[in-house]
Amino acid sequence: MGRETDVYLISGFLGSGKTTFLNRLVKVVPEEARFLILMNEFGEVGLDGTLVEGEDLDMLEISKGSIFCACVKTDFIKALHEIAHTVKPDVMLIETTGVANPSDLDRDLKLPIFAGAFQLRDRFCLIDAANFLDTYQSFLAIEKQLAASDTFIINKIDLCDPGEIGRIKEVVGEFHPAPRFYEAVFAEVPFADLFHQGRLEGSLSPAPCGPGRAASGDGGPTRLSEEELEAYIDGLLNDNAAQVTPPDRLQSLVVEWAPGAQSAFRAWVDALPDRLVRAKGLVELDGALRLLNLVNGKWTLDPYLGPAPADGVRDRVVLISHPEDIRAVQEDDRRA
Repeated sequence: MGRETDVYLISGFLGSGKTTFLNRLVKVVPEEARFLILMNEFGEVGLDGTLVEGEDLDMLEISKGSIFCACVKTDFIKALHEIAHTVKPDVMLIETTGVANPSDLDRDLKLPIFAGAFQLRDRFCLIDAANFLDTYQSFLAIEKQLAASDTFIINKIDLCDPGEIGRIKEVVGEFHPAPRFYEAVFAEVPFADLFHQGRLEGSLSPAPCGPGRAASGDGGPTRLSEEELEAYIDGLLNDNAAQVTPPDRLQSLVVEWAPGAQSAFRAWVDALPDRLVRAKGLVELDGALRLLNLVNGKWTLDPYLGPAPADGVRDRVVLISHPEDIRAVQEDDRRA
């Protein structure tokens, strides 16, 4: 069997800066590497895939829930099965939804049906320094992500004081015996020092990575039929040891917004529930596309300068929050 795929996990709670981190990373990955991004989004609209910048990127998106929960676990295992047999990248980055519990990732990658096709190398967790101390005790997903990570990127340090950063490190230390820390603004980190294992270890300057793994042969993964794969996944979902339930009671809602005046949109955002956890969307306002970013009630509305979004993404806002917040938005929209 040829070389396995190096897998790197990027986790972090909602609004921590994972997409910004990924955008910086894809610019320094060697061009010779066969590189795949597997992106997971909680909402029904895959917005973050549009926001990742780069030409000719191989990307697979799985939406409508966490890939580690029963709701879309089937899609995740099927995707890995296809990647192991057909895509065979040198490097795969998995960016999880911000509400994911990634505890089972190593277990999933080592399933016998993959026959060692994947090797989990590094697990990065981005931390929103501006909101972490106010939110980590409220969401179990944050604790799960801390416990399942090795390297911690404390992002947005310009929005808090050194004392808060020290306290964040103390909290992380309660979940990990030997954490590695990096501090960043806009997820800018020294990638040459960040990776400690696998093909991306070192300077990340272009270097020959060779072809992708050889096709299945002796000792390689055996392709299952569709029926066999379905039966295999059913067995996984029935395994009591698997963590396939969401760690937090959060829901998503997609709101369509017709192109119009920026003032009306701003008024709508201002009227959203004060404790809304996350909102993100691309909306045409006053003739120009704008990107909404909301984290814990704080929001920005900036010009969008990226690639043209697909029709299914444009003029839609994805909200993620507690069920009662989502119901309040729905009720307000019905009354409008």
